Amino acid sequence: MPGRANLQEGSGELMLARAVTQMHYCLMETDLGVLGLAWSEDGIVRLQLPERTRAATEQRLLRRSDCAATAKPPAAIAEAGKLLQRYMKGDRVDFSDVALDLAGASDFHRAIYAAARRVGWGETTTYGALAREVAAPDAARAVGQAMGRNPVPIIVPCHRVLASGQKIGGFSAFGGAATKEQLLAMEGVHLDGGTPMLPGLLPANGRTS
Repeated sequence: MPGRANLQEGSGELMLARAVTQMHYCLMETDLGVLGLAWSEDGIVRLQLPERTRAATEQRLLRRSDCAATAKPPAAIAEAGKLLQRYMKGDRVDFSDVALDLAGASDFHRAIYAAARRVGWGETTTYGALAREVAAPDAARAVGQAMGRNPVPIIVPCHRVLASGQKIGGFSAFGGAATKEQLLAMEGVHLDGGTPMLPGLLPANGRTS
């Protein structure tokens, strides 16, 4: 793990994106909408959570990654897709073995993402706790920024990372904090004591934040 000084130094920035060869993407149906996956030969590069429409999901995915073309996913990516479909059904799923390609992220962000991946289904942590875990106890805000730039939500479970005092904190996916609350509810975590709002990523009133 990088030393504390190096972590702090890179905390607010992503590394310059490296050229990715043979990068492809696909869309897949889930119980909560159309999901987008982009991958390289090293693993998943980006996961796009469902937007309002299939076209919107695809457009957002393409804006955030340098995908050359759609393609049939190789076996490892297809298996990850099946796990995501199971998760979106409400199944308890472990993504710890899913290979990721995070070469475009800074050392600090990769350390934070690795720590976040150790937060299991139905568990939560805080920005401050993750900062302490990577020996950067004063970097809670930088951890929040890393979560906001997380390219592979669910697999790197930024929805399980809360602000202090069990506050929901931010969430950059479509639907904002409402989506974060619902993903937690699917795992049995109800910060307000309520019940899961399913199916769909948005409550009936269409609230997006």
